[in-house]
Amino acid sequence: MKLRNLTFIGFILVFLIAKELHSQNTKPNVILIYLDDSGYGDVAHNGNPTIKTPNITKLKERGISFTQFYVTSPACSASRYSLLTGRYPGRSGLGSWVVGPSSQKHLHPKEITLAEGLKSVGYKTGMFGKWHLGTPNKKNGFTPNALPLAHGFDQWIGTNVSHDYKTSMLLKSNPKGNNPIPGYELLAKDLPTDIKTSEALTGVCTKAAIDFIKKNKEAPFFAYVAYNMPHLGLFVSDAFKGKSRHGELGDVMEELDAAIGDIMQTLEDENIRENTIVIFSSDNGPWVKFSDKITTKYGDTRLKVGYATPFRDGKGSTWEGGHRVPGIISWPAKIKGNRNEQTPISTLDILPTIFAITGVALPQDRTIDGRDIRALLMPETYKNKLKPFKFFYNYSDNLPSAIRKGPWKLHVRIGSQTKNNYGFVASKESPLLFQVEEDLGERIDRANEQTEITSTLLSELEVFEKQLKEEGTFWDVKK
Repeated sequence: MKLRNLTFIGFILVFLIAKELHSQNTKPNVILIYLDDSGYGDVAHNGNPTIKTPNITKLKERGISFTQFYVTSPACSASRYSLLTGRYPGRSGLGSWVVGPSSQKHLHPKEITLAEGLKSVGYKTGMFGKWHLGTPNKKNGFTPNALPLAHGFDQWIGTNVSHDYKTSMLLKSNPKGNNPIPGYELLAKDLPTDIKTSEALTGVCTKAAIDFIKKNKEAPFFAYVAYNMPHLGLFVSDAFKGKSRHGELGDVMEELDAAIGDIMQTLEDENIRENTIVIFSSDNGPWVKFSDKITTKYGDTRLKVGYATPFRDGKGSTWEGGHRVPGIISWPAKIKGNRNEQTPISTLDILPTIFAITGVALPQDRTIDGRDIRALLMPETYKNKLKPFKFFYNYSDNLPSAIRKGPWKLHVRIGSQTKNNYGFVASKESPLLFQVEEDLGERIDRANEQTEITSTLLSELEVFEKQLKEEGTFWDVKK
């Protein structure tokens, strides 16, 4: 009897050990949430006093808030290119920071995206929201290579460009669709007139993402949730109208927060939250160009634009407010939560880090500009393995306008959609130097005081420019 009991106990122990080993070896799910034109100061955990974002705060409490989180470009397409490829916009060959609906070029088929890498190791992949990396049109022969299914995504629902374009479309993947591209179905066109406010884009994408999660909960999945909001013009569903102390912008942000909460609750309900990596950020800073405009195609926009506080300027700017955005990474199973991390990182680091975690080999036939930042996420496991932070800010031509290394930022040209240079002029002959950890608003030029740092950073920026020119892009004829 005792022997039988011991045998049974042994069996149970073996089973539990095997279960634990299986759990340890299971690849994590990945959810990437990317807002559109949301500034550093638009969320409660970064100090906004009248916009409630409790679910984003909860995400931070179960993860790391990066107080120095950067995007490579202060505009849509170039920023999204870097997020999905881990490469600077100058390598894209797109030539501009925005790929409009009539642009001939699109994300090149030879690029390897986050979705393609994860798909190669068994992930189910879905995208829910704004693409803005190409549109099939007459100029490119209505090529299917312009849309997400050609770049690693199994399914997609969202807009081809920002919803405020006159030719914007709400599309979804459908094997029987023909619009005129086989595989896609047209749901609405000429937004916002064809989509009911009560079925706002935020809700459409959230429901699709939740359905995708439930369907693929048994296999590792990657969900890219690229919300259209709070890009002008603002959409909000009836349930959130007038709910925020912060007016329409607050309503939109609080609906986004609730949507993120619904996605997180789905993970909890399906018992997969612990082993799901959730990354939250925005594609660039707020569209401050419209923060003092009364009459625009979006109406009176003075109170509809978010905040880059405490940084200068916003979207379309080479100042910090264009490139520095909220950034959270959460993975309860592995990452200790409720941390503020001051070490700077960027969206370039997402692809190499996720590939390292999930066992995807980095491509060796191209430059990957991002770093593996597991040493920041899990310092107890990965010690002294983090490469130093060096970062290039890019402007409308997708070429560098500034460089940051350590706490120092060197401008060689200033760009702003507001046309406000705040009294500064920058060039390679007369660059600007700011210590952006002390001087958050970039007010005090230190170039004449710190001549050695100025010279070093200028040299490194010029080396990077030369490298971009020599390597070329996949769009070059020689490729």
